[in-house]
Amino acid sequence: MSPWFAVVIAGLLEIAWAIGLKHSEGFSRPSWTAFTLIALAVSFWLLSRAVEQLPLGTAYAVWVGIGAGGTALFGMLAMGEAASLQRMGWVVMLIVSIIGLKASGH
Repeated sequence: MSPWFAVVIAGLLEIAWAIGLKHSEGFSRPSWTAFTLIALAVSFWLLSRAVEQLPLGTAYAVWVGIGAGGTALFGMLAMGEAASLQRMGWVVMLIVSIIGLKASGH
């Protein structure tokens, strides 16, 4: 598996476990708790595999960026969180930064 593919999938799983964390209601719902913990574990495992070949700082920043940006977008689009033009602009800047890190790095 390509290390960049692993980082992207790990980032998507970070979004998944963050959503699961919200739905687990403090780990009181067993199915959502299991989903959250599995997504979290696989996300970390994929990131750990990717950093064997990629620079740690770049891989970690891309992973966090995908997770943070994706979770923010999901919250705005699917969970009714505030979706101001300013918030959307910051998410776009985060995505541009992720692309810039990938383009300028390994």
